[in-house]
Amino acid sequence: MGKRYFCDYCDRSFQDNLHNRKKHLNGLQHLKAKKLWYDMFRDAAAILLDEQNKRPCRKFLLTGQCDFGSNCRFSHMSERDLQELSVQVEEERRAREWPLDVAELPEVCLEDWLEKRAKRLSSAPSSRSHYDLGGPSSTQLPQPASRELPGLTPAETLRASSPSGEPGLRPP
Repeated sequence: MGKRYFCDYCDRSFQDNLHNRKKHLNGLQHLKAKKLWYDMFRDAAAILLDEQNKRPCRKFLLTGQCDFGSNCRFSHMSERDLQELSVQVEEERRAREWPLDVAELPEVCLEDWLEKRAKRLSSAPSSRSHYDLGGPSSTQLPQPASRELPGLTPAETLRASSPSGEPGLRPP
């Protein structure tokens, strides 16, 4: 009997030899099935470009049906469909360029965040008592010498003393 070849596009199997495989891969049914498969993954911009370059299908416009279906070389989209598709393409383009609107982002600075964090840590009960490892607590550790620059807030001092390669600590 020999080996069998299964085509995922056509959902068919046949005896695997050079002649049969070439005949199948160049066949109209296989080419249509392969095109349908890859068309499922096309983005809206590519579909819009193709549909704008096609002339409208007369038979589809008159009767609402076309004998060729998705294989028709003419467009089956109405002007309204093309407008909706172009709006979708524009929305996708905007989403890629700027995922978040600036108006949606809260106005936050480092000093505010540090203040909120300090309040939260001071008001929260210490959960270290459950996990006491025998070492000194964070309040008992020696504090490092302050390297504050005169006239700067602690956050500005942190920014000034950090290497410029860290994007999160660069000044705006």
